[in-house]
Amino acid sequence: MSEDAAPTQDSTTFAESPIGRYLDDLAAKIPAPGGGAVAALHAAQGAALVAMVARYTTRAKDADNRPVIDRIIAAADAARDRAAALADADAAAFTAVGAAYKLPKSTDAESAARGEAITAALLQAARVPAAVVAEADEILTLATDLLPIGNPNVVTDIGAAADAARAAATSSQLNIAINVASLGENHGAEFAPALRTVEEIIARADALHADVVAAVTG
Repeated sequence: MSEDAAPTQDSTTFAESPIGRYLDDLAAKIPAPGGGAVAALHAAQGAALVAMVARYTTRAKDADNRPVIDRIIAAADAARDRAAALADADAAAFTAVGAAYKLPKSTDAESAARGEAITAALLQAARVPAAVVAEADEILTLATDLLPIGNPNVVTDIGAAADAARAAATSSQLNIAINVASLGENHGAEFAPALRTVEEIIARADALHADVVAAVTG
């Protein structure tokens, strides 16, 4: 997080923004969106892919699996909404960090207040990617549940969902790490479970990707 970060003025959410405009903003020299938003949107895309495959698995021949499919659709749609909201939360957290660093520090009282504000902002900036990790974990679980029963005509999209969840987790790992490093070791314990989950997600996503490749290639 940079002391020079400044808020953007647009109130449009990432879910509402046209993809071209989002990519223009991502490429621009502005503080947000950045890697945190990308991680959250990876998760949202993974969830959307799971929901799409599940919706293609509602044929007459899938009747026996319909309760599971309906559960997966509902859970994936909810995860997509939460992940998209986390993209906005990441931008807000980044902006708060920049604002905290710009607080006055001319007196001891101002310096103390500034320090407290920076700590609070950095904690939130780390908690958002930790929440993205949780969403990635959920999405990967849904993709794993779907693979044995999903419509084989779109099975590669299950692999793509797993890859998106993996990218969401590993990108979030970086954002957690940089904020925790700024906070100091005394705050690291809060984020240790999320970082362990990232390692588990990597292994599970790679295994699911391999399973999808095997299903395609026979």
